[in-house]
Amino acid sequence: MASATSEAVIAAPVVGDGAAADAPNVVATSQKKLHGRAFYESIGCPKAIVAPMVDQSEFIWRMLSRSFLPPDQRKSLLAYTPMFHAKLFAESQKYRDTHFQAIRKSTPWLDGNPDIDRPLFVQFCANDPKYLLSAAKLVEPYCDAVDLNLGCPQGIAKKGHYGSFLQEDQELIHRLIKTLHEGLSIPVTAKIRILETREKTLAYAKNVLSAGASILTVHGRRREQKGHITGVADWEVIRYLRDNLPPETVLFANGNILQHGDIEKCLAATGADGVMSAEGNLSNPGIFATPPAPEEDTVEYWRGKDGKGGWRVDAVFRRYLDLIHQYVKDQTPPQRRPLFVPGMDTAWMEGPLPFPDLVLTESDGPKKKKIKVSGGAGGGNEAEGRQSPNYVAMQPHLFHLLRHFVTLHTDVRDALAKSRLGDIGLYENILEMVERKVAQGLIDYEETQGQSIASYLEAVPIIKSNGNGAAKTEGEEQPKQEGEEEEEIDDPESSVRTVRECKRPWWVVQPIVRPLPQEALAKGAISLKGENKKNKNHNGKDKSKEKNGNGNYNNGNRQVQQQEAKKATVPTAEVGSPKKRKTREGSVPVENVLS
Repeated sequence: MASATSEAVIAAPVVGDGAAADAPNVVATSQKKLHGRAFYESIGCPKAIVAPMVDQSEFIWRMLSRSFLPPDQRKSLLAYTPMFHAKLFAESQKYRDTHFQAIRKSTPWLDGNPDIDRPLFVQFCANDPKYLLSAAKLVEPYCDAVDLNLGCPQGIAKKGHYGSFLQEDQELIHRLIKTLHEGLSIPVTAKIRILETREKTLAYAKNVLSAGASILTVHGRRREQKGHITGVADWEVIRYLRDNLPPETVLFANGNILQHGDIEKCLAATGADGVMSAEGNLSNPGIFATPPAPEEDTVEYWRGKDGKGGWRVDAVFRRYLDLIHQYVKDQTPPQRRPLFVPGMDTAWMEGPLPFPDLVLTESDGPKKKKIKVSGGAGGGNEAEGRQSPNYVAMQPHLFHLLRHFVTLHTDVRDALAKSRLGDIGLYENILEMVERKVAQGLIDYEETQGQSIASYLEAVPIIKSNGNGAAKTEGEEQPKQEGEEEEEIDDPESSVRTVRECKRPWWVVQPIVRPLPQEALAKGAISLKGENKKNKNHNGKDKSKEKNGNGNYNNGNRQVQQQEAKKATVPTAEVGSPKKRKTREGSVPVENVLS
């Protein structure tokens, strides 16, 4: 069994005593460093990109995302590491060991392995060129480029003065990027958010590029758009950048990618070279793969009687655990029975769980003695679990992947909540629970000709306003009666249409559709600041705004939602405020994984 503790140490260079503003000397390279479009072409011109996500775009998740592509296409998917803190990475061996595992016994291992984990960009947050370069030099041999995070909007970034909270200091941003451009043998890239106006955003982009960035990623949301006021990304601003930056600029677009089809829509709308997905990828790691044609359907891809479908959650869960076994635990994945389809034997659904001695739903009573499981998919070594970033990410990944599933199957939710770090035996038990519930769901679907899931699919959450921005009613839209015509939702301040388009049976992976700011306002999750209340009409909508009527809820004009996001504020006593993860050094709020 592999130990996640580094057997070959990535040693840190000594950080000098010079001023933080002083750019280190240019490194001498034996090979000419490619830049801009020449570099982009050298890595295959990837159009699909796994976004950098705090503790969530780790090696195994990148491998899982690639696994849905044919083997000869897997290197066409560009992936970013999670965001690393440059100063901690440069100074702390422990931080490096628990976040980036590139070598073992002086040979390539996981992160940046040239055979399986490329192309790969490593992302850092920083506010000091000296520490940024020191950290970047440590990963330089194991990646294709180093990326500067200029998009993180969370409070921890504000406190630490990094991410999007550097955007008021354009001079510092220029020095950070210029330092990497001149000090590394590999290219530097950057990820930004849009500003209040197109013109300011364009000036921002030009500053980043003039400093030496080879690729610019633009998240089409402003810094204020997060949590309940995330709203939708403005693709029109990205198109404005495309039309006004030099044509050789390599531009990636980020935001509004909920389903596979949104990738091409984004490319067409923005003119970007590539499209990055964060939350869409967390909900469906197969989002970058073209869904199989009906005649090519596999057991893993379920298609309903209406022709709609998606990857089965039990199949994705299996792939995920098998990759953990193969790469992190260095062992052959357990032999598994064929994935269930109706008509197969069901005796296994009544048998014991793979590891029946492991307690999944223990009560609030005295803590039970931990049971050590040997061999196979057992509990593993706790120290090993704490060391591996791939173990740390497991519980949050599965909660995100199964979010719609666990709202119905609360025993799975409770078991997942009580899972222990690195205890693969517990996760194997949870997989078995999921597989049994999916099997029963498929049986019921076939026996009822699809009626068993009809009410679930037709029920869409609705929120109405009492005219003051407060919630008047909240519940679910009732299934339409026989002969009743389908109501066409044409409201740019409603997420109902998007929910309807994305919703699938609970045994299929599907995106999380956030309520738009107006809906969050009606629900009471956010409130308007003083004077802005006066600008609301009796329906709680802004008098100065009219709906655009374009019916394009993912991709169209976003002025209404952006204005609401700018006006709104999250209540300070909100129950759902993020909790901080305390599992390891340099942690951030659990929900704050997107940059």
